[in-house]
Amino acid sequence: MSGFNKIVTSYEEAMAGLEDGMTVIAGGFGLCGIPEGLIAQIKKMATKDLTVVSNNCGVDGFGLGLLLEDKQIRKMISSYVGENALFEKQLLNGELEVELTPQGTLAEKMRAGGAGIPGFYTATGYGTPVGEGKEVKEFNGRPYILEEAITGDFAIVKAYKADVFGNCIYRHTAQNFNPMAATAGKITVVEVEEIVPPGAIPPSQIHTPGIYVDRIIQGQFEKRIERRVLSKSEGDK
Repeated sequence: MSGFNKIVTSYEEAMAGLEDGMTVIAGGFGLCGIPEGLIAQIKKMATKDLTVVSNNCGVDGFGLGLLLEDKQIRKMISSYVGENALFEKQLLNGELEVELTPQGTLAEKMRAGGAGIPGFYTATGYGTPVGEGKEVKEFNGRPYILEEAITGDFAIVKAYKADVFGNCIYRHTAQNFNPMAATAGKITVVEVEEIVPPGAIPPSQIHTPGIYVDRIIQGQFEKRIERRVLSKSEGDK
């Protein structure tokens, strides 16, 4: 990299500096918008004792699920974990610490962290195990719990396009957790489908400004379908 040019040409350079025990915030939702090449690099590096913050933990053999195979994740902070048998096994065996967080709260934790806001009040989770031990404050007669923001040593993100300065746009539902995750890392690495010249992305279309991005790498992606459902024919009924 030189000057404002944030492009790196290898995954080794993209994830340089990741060490055991760090916190990684990962974008993606289900199988959509996953920075799969960066996840594969973490697996290759064999970095361990990681705390990973993401909506879910991939599926068996794909996405963040790859990091479970060698028990690289010590703690998972997520909201949905129902698509991964290995995740379930490690959780029940006490090999994996899990902090379940309501989906909207998790997104706001990332957004607040990126904005420098240390915490926020939400009604979500009050009166449930999610709210146990947390400060409660009443606003307009309704109780709210205090949730702390979250940041990571690294944020890994998948975008559709980026210019060399790191300005990013996401495609369709890949705008899930990626924009919030991108703001919440001390080092933010974005894996993109296409790198374009400066000025090719109109300023009004930029989802993540390059000020949040440290490294950009162009990747190749597997277009998976999370769950295929076929209607039954009359003969099958």
